[in-house]
Amino acid sequence: MGCGKSNAFPYGELIWTHRKGGSTIFKFFAHRQNPLLWIYSSQVKLLDKMEFSVMSFLSNALDWVRVAFDVPFARAVVFGVHIGGHLVVEALLVIVILFLLLQKSYKLPQRPLSETEIDELCEDWVPDSLIPPLTEGIKYEPPILDSAAGPHAIINGKDVVNFASANYLGLIGHEKLHESCTAALEKYGLGSCGPRGFYGTIDVHLDCEERIAKFLGTPDSILYSYGISTMFSAIPAFCKKGDIIVADEGVHWGIQNGLYLSKSTIVYFKHNDMESLENALEKITRENKRATKLRRYIVVEAIYQNSGQIAPLNMIVKLKENYRFRVLLDESNSFGVLGDSGRGLSEHYGVPVEKIDIITAAMGYALATDGGFCTGSVRVVDHQRLSSSGYVFSASLPPYLASAAITAIDVLEENPHLVTKLKQNIALLVEGLSDVPGLSVASNPQSPIVFLRLKHTTYSFKNDLQLLEDIANLMLKEDSVFVVASKRIVKESCSFGAVRLHLTGYFLIVIAFCPAAGSSSVLQLLP
Repeated sequence: MGCGKSNAFPYGELIWTHRKGGSTIFKFFAHRQNPLLWIYSSQVKLLDKMEFSVMSFLSNALDWVRVAFDVPFARAVVFGVHIGGHLVVEALLVIVILFLLLQKSYKLPQRPLSETEIDELCEDWVPDSLIPPLTEGIKYEPPILDSAAGPHAIINGKDVVNFASANYLGLIGHEKLHESCTAALEKYGLGSCGPRGFYGTIDVHLDCEERIAKFLGTPDSILYSYGISTMFSAIPAFCKKGDIIVADEGVHWGIQNGLYLSKSTIVYFKHNDMESLENALEKITRENKRATKLRRYIVVEAIYQNSGQIAPLNMIVKLKENYRFRVLLDESNSFGVLGDSGRGLSEHYGVPVEKIDIITAAMGYALATDGGFCTGSVRVVDHQRLSSSGYVFSASLPPYLASAAITAIDVLEENPHLVTKLKQNIALLVEGLSDVPGLSVASNPQSPIVFLRLKHTTYSFKNDLQLLEDIANLMLKEDSVFVVASKRIVKESCSFGAVRLHLTGYFLIVIAFCPAAGSSSVLQLLP
């Protein structure tokens, strides 16, 4: 152990001991006359005792381990296997672990909160906002019309030329439509107050469905109460989880919502690109072994509301037949516009209407009424009467609107020159806008929706939009021409079963005018 030495001090005695190996232990014993040093010395003694207790525990544990290694059965041989001491230790550890796992967890006793504590928690709690913060774009209020949305309208007390309305044929304010609505109001009242499947079906609804089917040359049709609900009700009625839908990436919001509600596998192809469509159909047919056993659809618009482009229906039908898909076509902006008599995209391309499986359209554009319809085979229509949510659960279309739709189709069929005049106005408008400095026509020359795009962008999302809004406001203020600045939404990159959305480009949208508006004023004001 070595020899010990000590040295006396006024407040105590220091003792040190030399150990073998060169280490030295110092201990100081304080006199009780010095309380501070005596307390410190007592604490040192307490730490020494704790250190001794820990060392004793470890020493005892090691002794038990040695005993475990030396027990007789620790050197036994069971079925040719030597039972070493480490196996005994491991078995004891497993037993201890199982014992601890089976013990109930200790939980602190809970007591109910007092009224004061509840009040304090309520004062500190800040709920999440139900709506996102308002931005300048959300706060924007469009101009308000003080008259009918005809070719000439009154905005803020000022007579303007209206290019922002989809009144393609000029039927807003038509005398025959007024007479039809007045007679229907006197006979049926304002609304139906019930869904079609219960007590909301009125004879004028059936007459309207029959008139639409006769005009388009289809076996049957079905009416919806609201135009945009037609698409996002018809798509989920036919497309279910597991089905495959190949859709154009430029379809409008109503179709996008219907695709989402269907829960089908969605594959997007590049906007109005038939090579991209064919590649998507080929990939689905080749890679999915169950593709031939699944329901498969192609969803497109006749005239795309977001771009003004026209779908090449003849090529789509050819691809549909080659790969055995069904086609769902939205004719909201082409019904009453395309074709020699306004029967839509099938007449425009000379494609038999029976080759299109499902046709939908909103009646709030060329027909100047409201609601929507879906037309096709009898099986297609009857299926929707039981499976389409927009038809089953919504109050039926007000009778006077159904009567107005019948009259509008009669006017269109009796006056095919309305379509001819519209096409002449579109051509004249596109020609007049082709030389506007800083802007270029981005839509199809035959489309009634004309998009003007900035030739040179500012490379700023906010600045481009502000520039187009300034142009629209200036035209309204100085030239009394009402147009709309719009954002165009396009899906740039798509993959199987997933899609990525982003905003690209801003356009000044001019919806081509009706025959009554006249074309000379446009060419004088817009350039």
